[in-house]
Amino acid sequence: MSALAALLAPSTGAGRAQEVVQRISEAVHLGLLSDGERLPAEVDLAAQFGVAPMTVREALAELREQGLVETKRGRNGGSFVRHPKSPPIEPQRQRLAAMTVSELRDIVDEHQAVAGRSARLAAERASAVNVRRLFALTEQLRTADGLGDRIRADCRFHIELAVAAQSTRLTRLEASLQAEVSGLLWLPLGPEIDLDAMVEEHHAIATAVVSENGEEARRLTEEHVAGNLRRLTALHLLLTEEGAQL
Repeated sequence: MSALAALLAPSTGAGRAQEVVQRISEAVHLGLLSDGERLPAEVDLAAQFGVAPMTVREALAELREQGLVETKRGRNGGSFVRHPKSPPIEPQRQRLAAMTVSELRDIVDEHQAVAGRSARLAAERASAVNVRRLFALTEQLRTADGLGDRIRADCRFHIELAVAAQSTRLTRLEASLQAEVSGLLWLPLGPEIDLDAMVEEHHAIATAVVSENGEEARRLTEEHVAGNLRRLTALHLLLTEEGAQL
């Protein structure tokens, strides 16, 4: 199962348009749906999510309001994906401020376990296509223009590691974790992320995978993810201090 298929799996809450909105918006922000890509017809989307066509229609209307989907009429019409230049900032600020350091640590612990295992298995199982994708996504991160493109390139790299591990469960978990963490990690607060350092780390992980060095790939990936906790904790404390001053 691909990361996109994992996110668009049947809904656990039939009849809930908001869940459909969340799942499609996550796929857009993670770059699993390409800019300009045509979504399946409403009846087909409804079947994918396991909901009624009317539920999908309501979800698409909200996605249009958010600027994530554009609907065109006519023979070549349909609903098309529109990548935002930046994800919504304020909801992510509020979510991070409401979390505790313990909750952040738990998320990063889980991400280290999933990403580290994915990297190790990728070194054993990755195809030539997977490896090319890892290096291409590293280059996309280096040349990304704007916050939205950077988030998508970063997320896709980690998801591709799980895809390269040839594990449906790890891919599903990684996609879910990226949807949960990426918007927080890239919040434009405090010191900027050292993009050059991140690109170097991605390149080193990809090199370990292509070298079939599973232990090195795991170690590098776990160290890379550990840096997320330091940034998330620093941003959380910053928001806490801002809140105390109000």
